[in-house]
Amino acid sequence: MTPAACPFRSVLYLPASKPRALERARTLPTDAIIFDLEDAVAAEEKPAARAALVPHLKDADYGTRARIVRINGFDTQWGRDDVAALAECGFDAVLIPKVGGPADLQAVAEAIADVPLWAMMETAAGMLNAAAIAAHPRLQAMVMGTNDLARELGARFRPDRLALQAGLGLCLLAARARGRIIIDGVYNAYLDAAGLAAECAQGRDMGFDGKTLIHPAQLAIANAAFAPTEAEIDLARRQIAAFDLATAKGLGVAVVDGQIVENLHIVTARQTLAKAAAIAALGNC
Repeated sequence: MTPAACPFRSVLYLPASKPRALERARTLPTDAIIFDLEDAVAAEEKPAARAALVPHLKDADYGTRARIVRINGFDTQWGRDDVAALAECGFDAVLIPKVGGPADLQAVAEAIADVPLWAMMETAAGMLNAAAIAAHPRLQAMVMGTNDLARELGARFRPDRLALQAGLGLCLLAARARGRIIIDGVYNAYLDAAGLAAECAQGRDMGFDGKTLIHPAQLAIANAAFAPTEAEIDLARRQIAAFDLATAKGLGVAVVDGQIVENLHIVTARQTLAKAAAIAALGNC
């Protein structure tokens, strides 16, 4: 299964400086892993973390889990060395922090070939340039950096994330217009199951593909929230069957549970079943 075809319900950040955490992640039920060389690694540990991550990526088997490496920005002393060291490793995408415009992507694209780019969307400039960022030909995914965005905006925490809605919406629109993966930001209170579930539900209902996570304890909640429910799967199957029958009779619409079913609903129904099938095919759930 290629990374672009995989579900991305759960995307777990792991500090590249923690060998034990990297090893444990090989058995965790996460759809993707972000091996972090940036925020999760102290400045004095960055060269050692990079040196340890390179052989790990070459040798470790993570099964179906997508492997993404978050590098340091090219405006730091570590970013270009990160890319140079990763050039011959086995991983699925490089995540670029604080992307403010397509030039930030292009700089990395020119430094490393044949690797999909992911963009951290975490600045005011990034929000305003979301459409141009999503249009970059090497871009595969956008990841919301809600902590940095809230800090830059001077926003206070609210459970409804009202202050972040404009940025979240702009990035969602940009990602969907270009067919990109888009992942919601982290929930900081990793032991607050109810709060995480509520924020996952909000992100899912907005249209995000999944959520970035900071602790394995959050995995089950995110995996459940961003997967089709049994009721949704059943409805999708019945909608397709009813629409096929209506089409065979020369009709353009069907009725299921008292609601009109048109072709646009069938597109969504088939997407629901495809996602369920992709999740079922994973060996890490």
